[in-house]
Amino acid sequence: MKAIRLHGVGDLRFEQVPAPLPPKDKEVTLSVSVAGICGSDLHNYKTGAWITRAPSVAGHEFTGTVTAIGTGVDHVAPGDRVVVDSRHICGTCEACLDGVGQVCPSLGFLGEVIDGGFAEAVTIPARNVIKAPEGVADRFLAMAEPLAVALHALNLVSVPDGAEIVVTGCGPIGGLVTLLATRKGHPVRIIDQNAGRTALVAEATGASVTTLEDLQGHRFRFAIDTTGNAYVIRTLLHRIAGASRLGLVGIGKAAEIIDPVHLVEREIALIGCHAFGDELTEIAAMLPELKDHLDPFIAEIIEPEAVPATYEALIAGDAAGIKTLIRLGGAGDE
Repeated sequence: MKAIRLHGVGDLRFEQVPAPLPPKDKEVTLSVSVAGICGSDLHNYKTGAWITRAPSVAGHEFTGTVTAIGTGVDHVAPGDRVVVDSRHICGTCEACLDGVGQVCPSLGFLGEVIDGGFAEAVTIPARNVIKAPEGVADRFLAMAEPLAVALHALNLVSVPDGAEIVVTGCGPIGGLVTLLATRKGHPVRIIDQNAGRTALVAEATGASVTTLEDLQGHRFRFAIDTTGNAYVIRTLLHRIAGASRLGLVGIGKAAEIIDPVHLVEREIALIGCHAFGDELTEIAAMLPELKDHLDPFIAEIIEPEAVPATYEALIAGDAAGIKTLIRLGGAGDE
């Protein structure tokens, strides 16, 4: 079958590989239709930050149809289209039993610790699939995972009804945070150096565009950073009002950013937001309502052989849109 595998840092290949093994107990095999390229995929390709096995079929944002099930699987059946949970957890530790698998000590992701969805088929744990809602095209089902990440950040920051939110970064997560927030009735100010992406998100969501400099003197109590940039985070910390909350979603470099005295005296809550908890189930239920608002965020749907070159283009900043999807089979672009 056709697949895109990461062989090492900077070494991504479109190639023929053996079909996945049949599902064992509590596993399912999917025929993959559409997958999405995530910023963390690019980060891993560029830095090797999470390469624990190679070669590995990349991709943790994807959707498809169940073609086979192992023993002990009763929540999906062959023929079901599914939404896929990207997290690979142990399922038995205290964190998993508490329902916070996103902080499982053994947490990994599909496409890293096991083969992912940049292939025509994949076998994964059955707990990683949720039956998809009817009437939602596969290109939108493939966006369920980043939508869950965005919703998790909003849930953790816990913004009161109608309160303004500042969102830094208009990549996929920043754009989707803005979409979900505006649909919940929040005024949102967005900040990004890429004028094209900022304008796209503003037009799609009704958010207003601002800059870090314009925040000087503007009172805001709730912000979500999706850039991971140390300068951006420091600036937000110094310009956010007292009794406030700042959620961090972006993956950046380790940096000395926090002055604990400032946090205490200004009563600023700094909140790390990692992956998601139960939000994927929430998003699956919301997709029939959200689907009509997602097309503006899709930059293009490419063929699998174009993925290595597209990685390089995305890293170089040559993409004008928000989310690039990969057509792997089926009718995912309908």
